[in-house]
Amino acid sequence: MAHIVRLCQALNLSPFEFDRDSLTLRAVFANFTGSSMRSAPSLRAQVPATILLVDDNRDGVIARCSVLEELGYTVVPASSGIEALRQLERQNFDLVITDYKMSPIDGLELIGQLRAKKFANPIILLTGFAESLGLRPENTGADVVIQKSANEVATLVRHTKRLLSLPKKPAASHPGNKPPFSQPAGNKS
Repeated sequence: MAHIVRLCQALNLSPFEFDRDSLTLRAVFANFTGSSMRSAPSLRAQVPATILLVDDNRDGVIARCSVLEELGYTVVPASSGIEALRQLERQNFDLVITDYKMSPIDGLELIGQLRAKKFANPIILLTGFAESLGLRPENTGADVVIQKSANEVATLVRHTKRLLSLPKKPAASHPGNKPPFSQPAGNKS
């Protein structure tokens, strides 16, 4: 019991919490003896992956890179669709995340070119126009279309983890069926 008192003093708990009959003392004792401690689920990536993040908005790239890198992914930014195509010529990516509204080629054009080059890995399309333009996986070639909103980060993390944990699909199974660079996901040049 003396170690509990020292622990409570170290945690600056108020005197009433030293009472043996208090619920607080029982909770403190249970937590520090390990009898009710559980480990929280890890937010880290379960599978190491390299993600190509394409967006012409520097702030958007920085924010999304930070979140994805914090989860344990390797993120390579590209500031345009043209730069993304160059990156894909040099290296394979397990996932491509692209913004819709970019210039000179937008996200849909980028996805179309990737699918035409037999890129079979997943693609996420981010847009503020999903609903108004009717953008869906069926008509974009993307595996997931995410509407930019207050929930965008949570939605992006959830879909990123889900897509990267799926077994690799053959190129012919993509809806837009013009899937890129057909290197296996683990084979990086």
